[in-house]
Amino acid sequence: MGKQKDNQQKRKGYSVQELIGIKTFTKYGLATNKGELLFFLVSPTNISVLSSVNIEIKIRHLMIVLSAIPNIEISCTDSCECFDDNKSYLQTRLDEEQNAKVRKILKKDVEMLDHLQTEMATARQFLFLMRCKNMKPEQVFQTANRAEKTISEQGFEVQRMKKADIKRFLAVYFGASMNGDQMPDTDGEQFYEVDEDGEIEC
Repeated sequence: MGKQKDNQQKRKGYSVQELIGIKTFTKYGLATNKGELLFFLVSPTNISVLSSVNIEIKIRHLMIVLSAIPNIEISCTDSCECFDDNKSYLQTRLDEEQNAKVRKILKKDVEMLDHLQTEMATARQFLFLMRCKNMKPEQVFQTANRAEKTISEQGFEVQRMKKADIKRFLAVYFGASMNGDQMPDTDGEQFYEVDEDGEIEC
């Protein structure tokens, strides 16, 4: 019991960044507690318009990628913000609201979110992730190039994600914002300026 309490107290002192295991951005990806992560964005294929033969070919190509890069991880996420929490909140407000004019406005808000969600229903993104452990920057660079080439050679439209792309993905993934690429690297850094003498001014 004492050990569990100590662990809880220790966790209370952690920042969100420490709790999810992220250290900092690197030249090629993201440094975490379990190695450097490289991100590759792979454009989705609409298999509903492909024949069964072509679908089997796509699957075979994916199997070749997984065989060539056995430690690769795949993530499928929304490429835009999810509105479920907002819709749930508005629905609760509708159930409680007595004023007819306010109810009319709330209904319009719900309809607007429904329309947006319908438009974005197919907005998915596929990420291939590679974890590089104990590698020098030049080794990470070579590994990233090799992985991108392997994925591309199997007919997948792929691009290595840069810092702004990774920030945008993390912001959507954690439900923070649609404009993650505009977020500062360090919380609050936009409120500080460095003068000519190198001193920080608020």
